[in-house]
Amino acid sequence: MNIDEFLRVAVKKRASDIHIRVGCPPMLRIDGRIVPTEMRPLTPADTKRTLYSMLSNTQREVFEKNFEMDVSFMISGLARFRVNIFMEQGHVGAVLRVIPIHVPNLDNLGLPDQIRKFTDERTGLILVTGPTGSGKTTTLAGMIDLINSNHDVHIITIEDPIEFVYRNKKSIITQRELVNDTASFPTAIKYALRQDPDIILVGEMRDRDTIESALKAAETGHLVLSTLHTNDAVQTINRVINAFPPHEQPQILKQLAAVLRGTIAQRLAVKADGVGRVAIDEIMVVTATVRDHLYKHELDAIYNLIQRGAMDGMQTMNQALFKHFEEGTIDFDEALRLSDNPGELQQWKRGAIHGASPR
Repeated sequence: MNIDEFLRVAVKKRASDIHIRVGCPPMLRIDGRIVPTEMRPLTPADTKRTLYSMLSNTQREVFEKNFEMDVSFMISGLARFRVNIFMEQGHVGAVLRVIPIHVPNLDNLGLPDQIRKFTDERTGLILVTGPTGSGKTTTLAGMIDLINSNHDVHIITIEDPIEFVYRNKKSIITQRELVNDTASFPTAIKYALRQDPDIILVGEMRDRDTIESALKAAETGHLVLSTLHTNDAVQTINRVINAFPPHEQPQILKQLAAVLRGTIAQRLAVKADGVGRVAIDEIMVVTATVRDHLYKHELDAIYNLIQRGAMDGMQTMNQALFKHFEEGTIDFDEALRLSDNPGELQQWKRGAIHGASPR
């Protein structure tokens, strides 16, 4: 299999992810669903030869020592690919995420206006959350591109690996990659503070040390953007706090309440016509009232504040799903599939049919 030719076909078919492993043909994820290709099943020699062709000699040595690694791969004029290569039952396999070669324009992503407003923040912490494959990286890239277009600042990104590649517009953008440019997220954040940054993008707050470093960077007058694998605002807060031992959690909660500016919890829904997907976003804006509840660790009250916070740019996941359903962007079954509270959606639908406000 010629990997370049195959990837060109996969991108043409609008694949978001590509699965390569022994015993089956290459598989594509298109609009959220796994679709087989018409190629023959791959042998161990096929997969090793194909995947090793994407690695340098040094990367091959690292992989053969650790049995798994993340790398980036690019086909000029087509796309970049985030590649996770691994061992499965003694054989080499990989999953490739397609990263468009052009940085997305925030206006073209169809995201709520509040996300644009977040890009005007100059200090604090903004978190984009959601499951793997929910478009977090794309949303962050759109935000960075908007800042790059409108503000004369220095942006440092710390990624594993680098995905979207930015060109300087009004801003200067420094992109650093784990392994190739820095040893770890915490180390890179520490030294970023000595590199005259205004904005720091941390690819993922994946552990306690990274979370602690990101909070400190936000406390020192910088805007920090990052991601977490959580489904909503309350889970995000708990995920940050629970990364620390109990005796440290009260102080971490105070730090988080002081610096957090907002959270964007995102999921991707299949469009009503079955072609393409659309981002659905729960948005929490940290108003004075939200911050007060954060300080007091009264997290149960936050969902109600988000639900009633439309004037401040907030919306729950259900409100976002129902809005897209009413606009015809997605069908109701898809809204129910993505909802954590489908009963609420069904009540709103019944109320809408009878002329009552769903919210």
